[in-house]
Amino acid sequence: MKVAQVINVDFALRHFLLPLMRGARARGHEVVGLCAEGPLLDLPRAEGFRIIPVPMARSLNPAAQLRAFRALLEIIRAERFDLVHGHMPISGLLARAAARVARGGGTAPRIAYTCHGFLFNQPGPFWRRGLSLGLEFAAGRITDTYLTVSAEEAADARRLHIHPDPVAIGNGRDPALFHPDPAARAAVRAELDARPGDCVVIAVSRLVRHKGYPELLAAMRDTPENCVLWVVGERLPSDHGEEMEPLLARAAAELGPRFRRLGYRSDVPRLLAAADVFALPSHFEGLPMSVIEAMLCGLPVIATDIRGPREMVLAGETGLLVPPAAIGPLAAALRALAQDPAGRARMGAAGRMRALERYDEARVVGRTLDLLGL
Repeated sequence: MKVAQVINVDFALRHFLLPLMRGARARGHEVVGLCAEGPLLDLPRAEGFRIIPVPMARSLNPAAQLRAFRALLEIIRAERFDLVHGHMPISGLLARAAARVARGGGTAPRIAYTCHGFLFNQPGPFWRRGLSLGLEFAAGRITDTYLTVSAEEAADARRLHIHPDPVAIGNGRDPALFHPDPAARAAVRAELDARPGDCVVIAVSRLVRHKGYPELLAAMRDTPENCVLWVVGERLPSDHGEEMEPLLARAAAELGPRFRRLGYRSDVPRLLAAADVFALPSHFEGLPMSVIEAMLCGLPVIATDIRGPREMVLAGETGLLVPPAAIGPLAAALRALAQDPAGRARMGAAGRMRALERYDEARVVGRTLDLLGL
């Protein structure tokens, strides 16, 4: 079969779709990626995948979305795909709409969608959430295979009659890549000047407000001297909302050597192996890959009690859950783990076992391909 995997930006294709693309190709299918051009497409192209640039825009600008839709329609008609698989709210909607229109133009691709988080479940004005729900409902009518990464959002899709048969397939990472690594731990901690008694808290995500950086940086002010924060990631050019630079600069001034900005890194497994606690105090999520990576590396996870993370983190067993956008409880959780090495080890080991059971990449990809009929 000839398969189109459609997503918004290069970051998402590389970090979310590439394992699925590899799995489909290993089963003998031709896989083509469609997304906005970007430097992170170098790896999939080096692996031999054909990537067709599409002028995707992460906005509600009608003119921009019309351009993207027309480009997708032209590509789908020309390529004559057997399956069009869309991802993310806007790019997934456009992909499904273009595939449906293309059915009337001589091609008849099957249409699949994976929901990585509903926009109507995110904070925002009522009109935007209402529009999102209406568009999801309409797009569900033309979707043959409907997948979600989280169980709660599969339940939402069923309850709201978005699709009659949504399936939660989860997310996965490779345990051979993400795992405890004593040698990497020693080397990275020496490189980054972590002291033997330091509790290194690591955050790996895009530098945007909804990942909880205002709360995390504020909470760090109320932690003991052995509590150190490493921030890994950067802001994407397509990201919207408040800039984090002033908050990060203030944290650097206030925390001094207890704060390290590491930028975008390709050695995240080594960094996770060197840390002691993973923190992701997001305001909303799908089913975050970063939490899976941290769990596989044996780290206890501090996350917010929201869709996605609360399916992953067992409070008191594999980590701690705190209310979203709340500084005090987050600071208390950081203090608790910073002062309890034995508790960190116990929770981290339990989290790794849970991740191996539920979030092994090969099993998740295999089940996804089966559901897609590949």
